[in-house]
Amino acid sequence: MLSELMNFLRACFRPRSERYVHTNSDSVGRQDGLLWYKDTGHHLNGEFSMAVVQANNLLEDQSQVESGSLSTLESGPYGTFVGVYDGHGGPETSRYITDHLFQHLKRFTAEQQSMSVDVIRKAYQATEEGFMSIVTKQWLMKPQIAAVGSCCLVGVICNGTLYIANCGDSRAVLGRVVKATGEVLAIQLSAEHNACIESIRQELKSLHPDDPHIVVLKHNVWRVKGLIQVSRSIGDVYLKKAEFNREPLYAKFRLREPLKRQILSADPSISMHQLQPHDQFLIFASDGLWEHLTNQEAVDIVQKHPRNGSAKRLVKVALQEAAKKREMRYSDLKKIDRGVRRHFHDDITVIVVFLDSNLVSRASSVRPPTVSVRGGGINLPHNSLAPCSTPTEAGST
Repeated sequence: MLSELMNFLRACFRPRSERYVHTNSDSVGRQDGLLWYKDTGHHLNGEFSMAVVQANNLLEDQSQVESGSLSTLESGPYGTFVGVYDGHGGPETSRYITDHLFQHLKRFTAEQQSMSVDVIRKAYQATEEGFMSIVTKQWLMKPQIAAVGSCCLVGVICNGTLYIANCGDSRAVLGRVVKATGEVLAIQLSAEHNACIESIRQELKSLHPDDPHIVVLKHNVWRVKGLIQVSRSIGDVYLKKAEFNREPLYAKFRLREPLKRQILSADPSISMHQLQPHDQFLIFASDGLWEHLTNQEAVDIVQKHPRNGSAKRLVKVALQEAAKKREMRYSDLKKIDRGVRRHFHDDITVIVVFLDSNLVSRASSVRPPTVSVRGGGINLPHNSLAPCSTPTEAGST
């Protein structure tokens, strides 16, 4: 009774932008220490499960599930939107994306009267431009906001088609049944943009042939300009516009040579997939999960257990692996507070989306109930323009 009352009070006093519309949802989520989870909920095309565990002083991961109309028009189209935003250097960019990307997508869908790759690309671009305008306005008062960014993974299910868009190194994985054997295979749907991948390093070198230091191996980790691991992100404007790569930005982020051209990109890799009856579920997760689990291990865990609590189960297994790597017990890891916890694992966000083939293939002409859930709720109050992180935290991913 006490936990239910606390959840009710959190929902009542949370700022308007963070409240859940849960007409077709069974709960607003629960919190257990640094873990927030929603064991089960319903979306237009099936069920879903969410979980977030915090490691940083401020939760830099943000996420959302939106189901219902994908347009500002009453006539639709209808579907499900999933977003995982893995922030780095602070939570400002990931929070901004949560507040604005889906709204941009609905606006462009209304203009084109359909969902498309072009709609998603325009929504990313508008979000990037919007955050840049925030940086411009706050530059003199809060210069560190120029060194804050976020990976951005989006999935959209609309009329039987799945769209996957990604900037950075979060990942979307499909669980698909093999008819001949009945086993469930893991199929990665998202392209990643991490400098640890040889093809990404080659891409950067080809785009910057006159810069021998475009990628640097630093402490056994490949980084762009020795600073950041990903080549694509929203934010990180100090690596995109020369006017932000100077004082009063902290010296540790400023490049020694003038910024001749944009180094990072906010252009997402986007793919389309026609969903099939043997496509069982999707796992959307930030890099924090994939540091500890392979694609197939994650799919096997979801497949071999009940749907209820799937996301929380994946997070728990990842934390157990993180504890094992440090030769400690999982129960001891759970006692470590945020901030210090980052030495053991990153923020981890997981959203598991189950696909009901009958619902996926049926295009609804009737406006469905609206579902809107944001993952987390650990950092309160929510504020897209919250103070930046300390300089020791910024710039990593």
